[in-house]
Amino acid sequence: MRKFFATFKRIFTIPELRGRILTTIGLLLVFRLGAFIVLPGIDATRITGKAKGILGLLDIFLGGAFSNISIFGLGVVPYISASIAVQLLTVAVPYFQKIQREGQAGRKTLSNITKALTIGIAMVQSASYLAAAVSDDLIMISKPLFFISSLLILPAGTMACMWIGDRITDKGIGNGVSMLIMIGIVSSLPGAFFEEFVLRGSRGLLIFIFEIFALFLIVVAVVMFTQAIRKVPLQYAKQMATGGIYSGQRQYIPLKLNSSGVMPIIFAQVLMFLPALVSNFFASKSETMAAIAKIFGDFTTWQYNLVFSILIVAFTYFYTAISINPMQIADDMKRSSSFVPGIKPGKPTASFIDDVLSKITLPGSLFLAIIAILPGLAYMAGLSKGFSRFFGGTSLLIMVGVVLDSLQQIESYLLMHHYDHMMDSGRIQGRTQI
Repeated sequence: MRKFFATFKRIFTIPELRGRILTTIGLLLVFRLGAFIVLPGIDATRITGKAKGILGLLDIFLGGAFSNISIFGLGVVPYISASIAVQLLTVAVPYFQKIQREGQAGRKTLSNITKALTIGIAMVQSASYLAAAVSDDLIMISKPLFFISSLLILPAGTMACMWIGDRITDKGIGNGVSMLIMIGIVSSLPGAFFEEFVLRGSRGLLIFIFEIFALFLIVVAVVMFTQAIRKVPLQYAKQMATGGIYSGQRQYIPLKLNSSGVMPIIFAQVLMFLPALVSNFFASKSETMAAIAKIFGDFTTWQYNLVFSILIVAFTYFYTAISINPMQIADDMKRSSSFVPGIKPGKPTASFIDDVLSKITLPGSLFLAIIAILPGLAYMAGLSKGFSRFFGGTSLLIMVGVVLDSLQQIESYLLMHHYDHMMDSGRIQGRTQI
């Protein structure tokens, strides 16, 4: 504990790191403030309840901004949609593949395309959002005036969120967009803890402590899962240099067990709402459709969890295939005069890497599926709905990933300051005085 407080004290003794942390906190406060500013023309006293279904899932990511009908009601959701679309285009369209290979200039071009696409998606999603979340009794002004102004304000709010995210990435700590999503999720954590504590108050404190301990073990398992890698040995060929021949260095290629992140869960979650959505239209005409709507509208049924798990496994393989190109890795290795010991360069190396990816993707996808259905299992075990969300799923994976990324950046600043301090402490021993 003493070491922890010493490290915490060191963080705030470094001017640059202290400035970045304070900048991040300030920008996050601005983002949270925007989540409570309702759209002009809305009667805030009549806003009640929480969004349900896929809208409820979005409301979790946005920290309640969706159900509050705020100026940040869409948050960074349009940007995420645009990023996924551009990423898929870089795999399927040769023009985007060419741009991606142009290095820094190509990344800047793709970033501009993503931002332009974000504006278009935000306009479409704004219309859908107003139709789904705003009823006539909430509007206090002329309806045409309200919808026209809101169709301008909501995309502007999305662009403001993107600006906040960019400033956090450049001037703060961590990835800005991921940080905004995480703070939205974490904002509901105190209320979920309080709800569960009150719910368990009549059953005893011991059960609540056991639930906290189980949550701690799940978080530890998710951290291990997120950090797990498969090291593929890498050998560099001997190189000629001034003064003789230098033998090749021995390194490795880190292939993550979960290289797809939370994207398979997000894709599968969106698809899982489609059966219930389609069935609801025909529920009144068919008993079978009504039964399907009931099954897939409840995330605690075994049918829902089985289909959900299968979709996650399938999307994990799909997203891993489009995000990691074994042939490109093999070509890069060949250009850098490196090779996997015992494997010929070129196609044999690509086949070897592809085989390794296939082997580690299976356990990774199964573990990801287990994490995804844990909230449903926790809710079936008697936990409150809000508290059960933190026992797995997208929320927990995002929180763990963002926290680990931020801690790694802080650690790099501390390490850099340590070496700077060593250089400033005096003349290096053995150096001749000039």
